[in-house]
Amino acid sequence: MEITKDSIIGDILDTDSTTAPYFIEMGMHCLGCPSARGETLEQACMVHGVDVNELVAKLNAHIQGK
Repeated sequence: MEITKDSIIGDILDTDSTTAPYFIEMGMHCLGCPSARGETLEQACMVHGVDVNELVAKLNAHIQGK
């Protein structure tokens, strides 16, 4: 799976639950919440003041490094 800014958070977590700490690190503590799981990375980053491109790069590096 390649992650983009349009990737849905729930899909990312379903594919690789070890990505959860990256979301918690950015202040997104409600990962089980249906509305949070339905957001795109871009939407979540906008709300939490995180650079979406930086998070996309971190997540892809994490997934590819497994």
